[in-house]
Amino acid sequence: MILVTPAAGVTNEEMLQDTLKSAIVSCSALFAALMFFAEERRGKRPLRWHAALWLPLLLMAYALGSMTWSHAYLGGVEAIRWFVFAVLMWLALNCFSRERLPLLAWGIAAGAAVACAWAALQFLADFSLFPQGPHPASTFVNRNFFAEFAICTLPFAALLLARSRQSAMVALLSALCGLIVLTLFMTGTRAALIALWLQLGVLFPLVAWRWRSQLAWPEWGRGTRWMAAAILLAVVGGLGSVPTADAQLAAEARGVTALERAFKRTASIGPSDSSFSIRMVMWKATGRMIAAHPLAGVGAGAWENQIPLHQADGAQLETDFYVHNEFLQLVAEYGVAGWLFLLGLAAWLLQAAVRTWQARAAPDDEEAPWRATLLCSLLALMIVSNVGFAWRMAATGAIFALCLGALAASDARLAPAPRWRLARNLAWRPAYSVLSIAAVACALGLAGYITVQAAQAERHIVRAARLALTIAASGDPNSPRWDPAKAQMLTQAREGIAINRHYRKITPVVADELARWGDWNNAIWIWESVLSSRPYVVAILTNVARGYLATGQPARAEEYVARAKQVQPDARSVRSAEVLLLARTGRDAEALQLGRKAIEDRIYDFDLSNAVFVVAWRTRDFALAEQAMQLRMNGWPESRVQGYMQLGTMYWREAQDPDKALAAYGRALALAGEAERKRLWPEVPPALRGRIDPALVPLGP
Repeated sequence: MILVTPAAGVTNEEMLQDTLKSAIVSCSALFAALMFFAEERRGKRPLRWHAALWLPLLLMAYALGSMTWSHAYLGGVEAIRWFVFAVLMWLALNCFSRERLPLLAWGIAAGAAVACAWAALQFLADFSLFPQGPHPASTFVNRNFFAEFAICTLPFAALLLARSRQSAMVALLSALCGLIVLTLFMTGTRAALIALWLQLGVLFPLVAWRWRSQLAWPEWGRGTRWMAAAILLAVVGGLGSVPTADAQLAAEARGVTALERAFKRTASIGPSDSSFSIRMVMWKATGRMIAAHPLAGVGAGAWENQIPLHQADGAQLETDFYVHNEFLQLVAEYGVAGWLFLLGLAAWLLQAAVRTWQARAAPDDEEAPWRATLLCSLLALMIVSNVGFAWRMAATGAIFALCLGALAASDARLAPAPRWRLARNLAWRPAYSVLSIAAVACALGLAGYITVQAAQAERHIVRAARLALTIAASGDPNSPRWDPAKAQMLTQAREGIAINRHYRKITPVVADELARWGDWNNAIWIWESVLSSRPYVVAILTNVARGYLATGQPARAEEYVARAKQVQPDARSVRSAEVLLLARTGRDAEALQLGRKAIEDRIYDFDLSNAVFVVAWRTRDFALAEQAMQLRMNGWPESRVQGYMQLGTMYWREAQDPDKALAAYGRALALAGEAERKRLWPEVPPALRGRIDPALVPLGP
């Protein structure tokens, strides 16, 4: 599992990368449990329990309970996540004896080797087998996700290196350690780089010195030591000096080599950084959420559902779908249960660190180095979890569970702590294993069913989104030649939404494109399917209101405007939708009053400024109409040609000011290309054409 999960990726866009990884982790964990209980029917060994297992089980129980009063789907997802986490942790507790720990380390290191090889190929050779966002992301869709995984694997590769006694193995593991460091440099992910510098500068030297008698590296000859150092430098320094072949990476201006990116990105860490500012917005909103729900939280997984209610005044779009801070998100969603988890975890890990440091073992006893390695990996995970959501990613979450389980197994092997005993034997009978086999078999069947459904839903929805974007990119989406593709797109959307209406990030793409080419009815039902799951998304609420206005249903539009105003009354899209609603229902005076106030407060968008222009023109308030149009053209320069033509028509027909009309038409023609001038020329009044600058008059008929 831990080898295949990071190494495998989807080679097309019809399944999210983490959907595949989650399926591998879940099915592997359950299959391992099935094998485990099948063997335990013989009852040849006692099974163990550790007090730390209550931590994920606490969150699982809370998630199940929150399904009754919060978002049921998101709560169910969280309950499954913590169940799989607890299964992995318990299996690690009962399976990873000290003799088997190297197998765990090799699995983690081998998975990291393949994932890092993909990332290095993406950086150095522009390798593009796996669709992804920010490069190089290996098989993780986003380079931050990959870096958060890779930094947790480095301690295991380093320990395997320090334990190696054969020169060939030293060479292999030196190259692997260098490859992990190199690809972390290539990503430029700053949280991972902070953890990396801490590992290389403090933790690894400390572990190597403190437990040198229990490791093999002090026995290396001079040649072996020089070889290891040379290989590390060759991989990191040599390949790290090769410029990237990825044009997208080079265009980021963050360094064209891995070394340059690492040092530039490290130097950029600070409060003025734009990504930190964006995260700070999310963290402040989460703080308000915690203050509003300090005890029960908002429900497991429900942060993304509730965050619009706690954003700053005027915000209309969610900044992201996760807090980018696992600790804040846990407390916001789980309340007291989240605090208990964090405090219990922190107390246990601190106690484990103290016991590890105080351990005085014989030279042939490697318990302390293994514990130190597990703690180093967990510390790296905690660092990156302050600015990301690593616990929710399948591969990184699996490492989290395995590290905790292996640490719990180590606690069981050590003598009990002076004050309390965390690990103990379970009163287990062979009959329990038979019952467990039946339960796990059912869970495995359910996991398979969920995987198939998730794959089908994502395939349908992604295909629909791709078709929508293809049609929109044609420049002529209303051509009859696109009718078959539109029908297929809508069929795919319906089938995907019927399976799962909770893909908040993908589904609205289809509706947005439908609205752009005027298919409001289909856009509305897709947006409403999203709102049935995420009812507080202001941008979608106002989109639906615009759709109902466009289809002549102002009463329905007013309903959605009212819902949006309850969430964010001062959001641009809300003000805009309200002005449009007033204008379409004949309340011009109210529309102008609200529009003028929005312009004064600088809370306007394209639609609001356009609506104010139309209403002001209609009510002969030409000064306000011109102001609104100038704001529209300044904010959206691509509309300037059309805007000046509209001003010219207003001045000629209504204001009867030929000089201003002539100036506006002239500006429009000056901004237009030759082909567009030919299209616009008939709209210029014949009485003014003779006064137009001859250089602006289109050639030919």
